[in-house]
Amino acid sequence: MTSDLPRPEYPRPEWVRDAWLNLNGTWEFEFDPGQSGEARGLAADGGYSREIVVPFCPESELSGIGEVDFHPCVWYRREFTVPEAWAGQRVILHVGAADYEATVWVNGQRAGTHRGGYTPFRFDVTDLLQPGDNRLVVRAVDDTRSRLQPSGKQSHEYHSHACMYTRTTGIWQTVWLEPVPAARIESARLRGSLAAGSIAVEATLLGDLRGLTLVAEVSLDGRPVGEASTPATGDAPLLIALSEVQPWGPGHPVLYDLTLTLRDEGGQVRDRVVSYCGLRDLEIVGDRLLLNGQTLFMRLVLDQGFYPDGIYTAPSDAELRADVERGLAMGFDGARLHQKVFEPRFLYWADRLGYLVWGEYPDWGLDWSRPEALRAMLPEWLEAVERDRNHPSLIGWCPFNETSRERDPELLRTVYRATKAADPTRPALDTSGYVHVETTDLYDCHNYTQDPAEFAAFFAELAAGGEPYYNCPGDDALYRGQPYFVSEYGGIWWNPDHAEDSAWGYGERPRSAEEFLARYQGLAEALLSHPHMCGLCYTQLYDVEQEVNGLYTYDRQPKFAPEIIAEINRQKAAVEQEAK
Repeated sequence: MTSDLPRPEYPRPEWVRDAWLNLNGTWEFEFDPGQSGEARGLAADGGYSREIVVPFCPESELSGIGEVDFHPCVWYRREFTVPEAWAGQRVILHVGAADYEATVWVNGQRAGTHRGGYTPFRFDVTDLLQPGDNRLVVRAVDDTRSRLQPSGKQSHEYHSHACMYTRTTGIWQTVWLEPVPAARIESARLRGSLAAGSIAVEATLLGDLRGLTLVAEVSLDGRPVGEASTPATGDAPLLIALSEVQPWGPGHPVLYDLTLTLRDEGGQVRDRVVSYCGLRDLEIVGDRLLLNGQTLFMRLVLDQGFYPDGIYTAPSDAELRADVERGLAMGFDGARLHQKVFEPRFLYWADRLGYLVWGEYPDWGLDWSRPEALRAMLPEWLEAVERDRNHPSLIGWCPFNETSRERDPELLRTVYRATKAADPTRPALDTSGYVHVETTDLYDCHNYTQDPAEFAAFFAELAAGGEPYYNCPGDDALYRGQPYFVSEYGGIWWNPDHAEDSAWGYGERPRSAEEFLARYQGLAEALLSHPHMCGLCYTQLYDVEQEVNGLYTYDRQPKFAPEIIAEINRQKAAVEQEAK
């Protein structure tokens, strides 16, 4: 793969095949405000007047366009040639994400449509291909203001404002082609258990599997540590006992390499996929969250996944890694991935670097008084859960944010239960902050009180063994003694170089750096010292556009020496002391 392509790295690092073709780069492009493009021939030979750099959205600088108005419909077109070495295999077209409803044509024939702006989709385009050059067209329809489209923190007004930011339209993750055999390993659910010293594999196989065997081989730092096999069937479970057992966790992110192969009766490999797995156990005991049998106090930071030049898309894989490293440098051991389904490679770096994350859905933008909203949200949310459930760094799910009393509680129960059915191995919040229902595994709140003494007072009753603080008084009957944490707090407004009348943050701005640090320390210690608190999540890692309450600026420059913040965050929490 040539290095001059934008975002040239393999886009799906947890499920790797050797052969692939990156289709990022310069494409033909056209805005279609009247959504008349199909009638005008844009799916075939119609003229395109512009160019765009994929995978960056047209609102971004890196796309080469940078037009931030509303774009109800956009079109993309490029030519490609299938490598001769792929002859006899099925060719799959992958799109990492396109916001919102994407339709694909190959050589003028419709390949399929996908709804949802945050999850990957793929089409088998083998039967649409022709020798030599092929034409690929993608149309994306994006009505951010419809109230039936999840849009997260994308602004519904022309301008960004408060905590709403520049929109993303169309393709914003890598587009690529992959050859696969007709009989193949389609997917696998992985679960590594430290207590059992094993990796469980639930593989899904496709095609004519007669006479084939599925083989799983596990290695650690190049040493074989386990192997198992089973006759190939549509659903093929394997349990691999490991001869060396090491935990995955913050500060110790040990990953096992896993190779899955389909072999025929003569031992020839018919398909091969490389993945990885970490051994880590999560459980809830009373009001404690345990990681690998030890009490876990979550030191999280809010990460919104925005970039000044790429908007939703990181300019490089190195920047995805760097955002994890920036959080670690400030003494956080993880992040709440807020109102966005992040790129798979962010989770890959979280796995590699030992960074805990909560997966979240961008439910803002939907009108929950309309029943169609659930139809817009739930299928994509379950796609996100399925995509990311193998990552050891991911320790919890959160489908909603800041729901109000007007939200139907049965809706929260329904989505919670669907989440747990899709992945029973992790805890799930029914919603982050505000109104919970009785099914939630953890209980959380949001509190942006800026005075440390007043902030601590909100949680004094819980510290004494009484009721917790509720965002919405009257919900006290719903707390059942689950682990409790403050999943949004702080948000201290600090950026002296930013004009006050064009900036936004929580509370009164500190008058000096010293005042900021004293406030930061006081707020953090109120939670760290609490005997019934299982974690915190500070708002936020970096500024986003006009919201200037990050610990880094929007271009990722630290506002304070990271070691100063880290020293505060790394103090031993009360629940950790009690665990000893």
